[in-house]
Amino acid sequence: MALRGSPVRTPALAAFVIAGGLIAVVTLPSVHARQPGAVEAAPETAAAGPKVPPLPEGTPEELLKFVTGLREPQVRPRTRQEMMAYVRDVAAVSVQAADKILAQVKPDDKFHAEASKLKLESLMMLSRTGDEKAAADMATFAKSLLESPNVELAKEARRLLLVSDAQQMFSSRSFDAAPAIIKKAVDLVAADPDDVQTAMLSMQLANALEQVPGGEKLSVAAYEALGPLFAKSTKPQVKQMGESFAGKLRLLSLPGKPMEIKGTLMDGTAFNPKTLAGKVVLVDFWATWCGPCVAEIPNMLEQYKKYHDKGFEIVGISLDDDREALTKFIADKEIPWPILHEKTEGGNPLATFYGITGIPQFILIGRDGNVVTLDARGEKLGERLAELLKDAG
Repeated sequence: MALRGSPVRTPALAAFVIAGGLIAVVTLPSVHARQPGAVEAAPETAAAGPKVPPLPEGTPEELLKFVTGLREPQVRPRTRQEMMAYVRDVAAVSVQAADKILAQVKPDDKFHAEASKLKLESLMMLSRTGDEKAAADMATFAKSLLESPNVELAKEARRLLLVSDAQQMFSSRSFDAAPAIIKKAVDLVAADPDDVQTAMLSMQLANALEQVPGGEKLSVAAYEALGPLFAKSTKPQVKQMGESFAGKLRLLSLPGKPMEIKGTLMDGTAFNPKTLAGKVVLVDFWATWCGPCVAEIPNMLEQYKKYHDKGFEIVGISLDDDREALTKFIADKEIPWPILHEKTEGGNPLATFYGITGIPQFILIGRDGNVVTLDARGEKLGERLAELLKDAG
């Protein structure tokens, strides 16, 4: 499993990807942040950005071609505000185009499905700009498509309604509806384990719940219910998600239990886990190309210097591909703790075994060899160490 190029968790966002190019973003609390904070908004500008021309008359084919052409504006947006305004206007015109097409064609016409997907996608985009009417229209329109004779269109409508429910849940930060939403996802996957888009959506829902304070139990419930269904799929991509779920369950069940730590040190020798007996240990899944990982190192060095002689050890599990860059980084930063590095075709075996999908991932282990917490970043590390080593010399 290679994490390079895969999305590192952001502080407040998780993306749900739907078939047909539809992307819905669900806002989450800023917890377990895996990247630096939000980017400052660009200043307002009086200059006019790209403008969306009015919708012309035309055949369904001509209208779809017109809308497709809008996605590449002749004038590039210069600020975030210009970009968002253009996206909003394109979505609004796309809804108009979809409605015109739907008024011209019958449900069994090929353009009916295309226009329906366009309308769903565009209403979703408008709802993400805070347009409450668009959100309501989207849900109403999606429900009208649930019994569509077009199987793929009906599937997308069901996915969209699931995303809509999830959006409302995360926005309200009330998770009473989570079990019902998880069940909807499970039912969708059970109906077609080979549906990659639904599998991806379900996986991202489970991952998003994991990032919510107190959401571990909900994410575990999702992983446990979805994993066996993914295993039934004939699609390798879905099966791989199932394997990842199995690893996630191992990770989330670690608190109160021992962790298996094995691998190869930078000098090529096998790591001996017996060297950790009786120590408080921080296991750090990281990489030199991961900004948030590197940002944690000064604090780790400080805590290591303060508590190492009292029985504190760190074991780094590097997910780097470039061994030379890793070796140089360790030397430049004068990192004193052992680093394990495995370069295999499937990625780091230990990261795969524990379903590590976002880094840095800290796992703190007590003197008794059992995991204390999966959350020991920043100030929390020092607080935990002060508590666990308070009786040390």
